Amino acid sequence: MAKNKTAFVCNECGQDFPRWQGQCSACQEWNTISEVRIAAVKSSSTSVAGYAGSVGGGSKKLAEVEEFEAQKRLTGIGELDRVLCGGLTTGSVNIISGDPGAGKTTLLSDLIARMSQVMPSLYCTAEESLSQFKNRVNRLKLNYNEDNLYLMAETNVEAIIAELEAKQIKFAVIDSIQAVVSDLANGSPGSPSQVKSSAQALTQYCKQNNVTMFLVAHVNKNNETAGPQTLIHIVDCLTHIECNDGQIRTLRANKNRFGDVDTVGIFKMTERGMISVDNPSEIFLSGSSTESPGAAITCIRKGNRNLLLEIQCLTTETEGEFPQRVCVGLNMNRIKMLTGVLRKHTRTKIFHDTYFNLVGGLKIDESETCIDLALVTALLSSLNDFVVPRTTCIMGELSLNGDVRPIDSGVPRVKEAVQHGFTEIYIPHRNYHKSMENLGAKIHPIKTVHELLELIN
Repeated sequence: MAKNKTAFVCNECGQDFPRWQGQCSACQEWNTISEVRIAAVKSSSTSVAGYAGSVGGGSKKLAEVEEFEAQKRLTGIGELDRVLCGGLTTGSVNIISGDPGAGKTTLLSDLIARMSQVMPSLYCTAEESLSQFKNRVNRLKLNYNEDNLYLMAETNVEAIIAELEAKQIKFAVIDSIQAVVSDLANGSPGSPSQVKSSAQALTQYCKQNNVTMFLVAHVNKNNETAGPQTLIHIVDCLTHIECNDGQIRTLRANKNRFGDVDTVGIFKMTERGMISVDNPSEIFLSGSSTESPGAAITCIRKGNRNLLLEIQCLTTETEGEFPQRVCVGLNMNRIKMLTGVLRKHTRTKIFHDTYFNLVGGLKIDESETCIDLALVTALLSSLNDFVVPRTTCIMGELSLNGDVRPIDSGVPRVKEAVQHGFTEIYIPHRNYHKSMENLGAKIHPIKTVHELLELIN
């Protein structure tokens, strides 16, 4: 029988050391290094063909390697299939993370109910009772196959793997990887050594038995996946749910071995669970049939997806000594900079309380500068009391010298706006392309903020 080896691992950051020491030199924490047993692993050539981790057989020439096409299965959840680039990859191990209350368990409850219709499925909950899970299934009115859906409340990885083998499970959810422990590692649940060992054992079983699995992962205070960085390297796909103000949820793949990572899925949290939003532009546009000052529509880019978004602005006379600047979903520093550009280059006096809002509760990153012209237009529209037609879409970045800078993916954004019925589109001059002439909309290429003011007034 092979003798188990030992290693010394920091319980905070997961750094390995050849011997015990009082302070971790990586994270500077004291008394966090503990001895970990490493089970001896026998070399084996048994694995799923084509997957990383296949061993044995020696080296091969590229022409001798057998081609392997990953098999994908549609889940029936449109936005999830979009993020996974065509559905679940058979035999893959995936992580889904997010803040508490983001909807991880809600989404996976719907997913496992759908998967139970076609294959034996197991939901292992290590953080709640089975009755709580059943209450959720009944509340969401999920349609599942009673003969194929199994529930398990267990924290031991070896016991989970034994149940997977006994029931011949083909799809499984572990909720969560920070709550389970392995007999081959020391430390409390959630420690780097336990998370790493548990993930490795589950991944190895999935690869050898062609089981598709989702692991729920916690996040730290920086909204990043908690645990050692090794966890991210072990799995095939890493997805994250972002919570916006209100009911909107954004699902993004930060790693995907079987597809790209630029795709974004939009969900809406409702009483019936996480609902896929097939046309998110309808949510981010107010849908109002009346035209009023202080509104402008632009087109942003989430991953490889173009979304139409309405920006609203309200200016009122200030009642205090200093004007207020309030924004929801926008970067305040960016707004201060744009108001400074207006004062400098257009002589606009803004001695008003100013309020900005995004329809639909979406949050815009500071790097999304294509909304600059729409922000300026909405502000001037409310300040000077003129209406921007709802068939007008405005996009472009504004520089400090008043010039309009180009944006990325100009042609796809224009096509998205045309598909939603916009007849006048303002874009940076350097984004103009001849292919836009036959789209059926009037394109206004602009170079400076002065040209924009002349066209919209």
